[in-house]
Amino acid sequence: MEIYQPAEDSFLLQKYIKRYAEGRVLDMGTGSGIQAKEAVKSSIVREVIAVDMNKIAIEKLKSENIRKIKAIHSDLFENIEGKFNLIIFNPPYLPQDEGIADEAIYGGKKGWEISERFFSQTNKHLVGNGKILFLFSSLTNKAKIQEILNNYLLEFKELAKEKHHFEELYIYLIEKSPILRKLEARGIENITYYNKGRRGIIFVGTFDKNQFIKSHLHAKLDFLKVAIKATNPNSKVKNKIENESNWLKELNKLNIGPRLLFMDADYFVYEFVEGPFMENWIKTSSKKEIINALCDLFHQCFKMDLLKVNKEEMHHPLKHVIMDKFSNPVMIDFERCKITEKPKNVTQLIEFVCRLRNELEKKGIKVDSSYLRTISKEYKISLNKNLIEKAINSLCG
Repeated sequence: MEIYQPAEDSFLLQKYIKRYAEGRVLDMGTGSGIQAKEAVKSSIVREVIAVDMNKIAIEKLKSENIRKIKAIHSDLFENIEGKFNLIIFNPPYLPQDEGIADEAIYGGKKGWEISERFFSQTNKHLVGNGKILFLFSSLTNKAKIQEILNNYLLEFKELAKEKHHFEELYIYLIEKSPILRKLEARGIENITYYNKGRRGIIFVGTFDKNQFIKSHLHAKLDFLKVAIKATNPNSKVKNKIENESNWLKELNKLNIGPRLLFMDADYFVYEFVEGPFMENWIKTSSKKEIINALCDLFHQCFKMDLLKVNKEEMHHPLKHVIMDKFSNPVMIDFERCKITEKPKNVTQLIEFVCRLRNELEKKGIKVDSSYLRTISKEYKISLNKNLIEKAINSLCG
């Protein structure tokens, strides 16, 4: 593999190195070492770690024996330890051309895959107020790069752009977002993107139990896997995160929902629930397990009805009920919760059961949809718990 030689992209990035280089610097994908060599010119730089997966490039840089530069062979962060004040990355960014192999210029099938892998690992290697200098091309898909940065709670601003005959080059200055800094200050580490909805983005991380009141957590765990829900920056709906976290706090008092750990105006953190969605779980579970889970879920819905709060989605909760490792149903996603004089949680759940008739009957569970819907109409008027017991008994056969 040949060493990538400095070109227009390298020289553009080089202009910004001394402005931001300080403390401990990581030059990812160092190639010829042009950025590492520029960084050590700064008097406030203690050390530069120059990284490349090209062994020839690393051996050549080592042979130059430049003070303060330590060259390490690594595939991105694979062999890298510690945190840095500045991380520099001029990645391979071109979309793959069929039949041509060149790891120095191709960033994956669409050009951004290596960059995404890089950003999935940067947070734990960047100090709280650290910075990233990142160069990419218009051929990489600018919108996708920005989406990746948002997904890893990173903020960015464009420092420079330079037009060339077939592309435009961009340099972004990237920092941890205020939310990310707050979360890390609360003891949450290894934060990565997990999933996205129309209103919120879910991240997962690990939480040191010693940072929280021990009685809230399982004593046998040193670290707890947590989920973080933050506002989707593309959502136009206001205050949904605050609404959901407030409702989760109230519903936890009734043993409903995942355990809320703490919240802020723009995010909240709760115990991650490991397990399949209920509809998938039913396919591999016994009649007894399914009946017990539905009974539990009906009683949770009844508690919400008494509280006169609608969760919504319970008539078709494909991604709203997770079965934990003890086969207990845990409701998630309370962003649409609202007070109402006519709560519908139980009646919507009855409709869900009717829709699952074929799957449930394969497990030996009788579903008399007509009878259940009659009960639903009576329950809607009275909110009588005895009607729930009738519905459950009918399923037991």
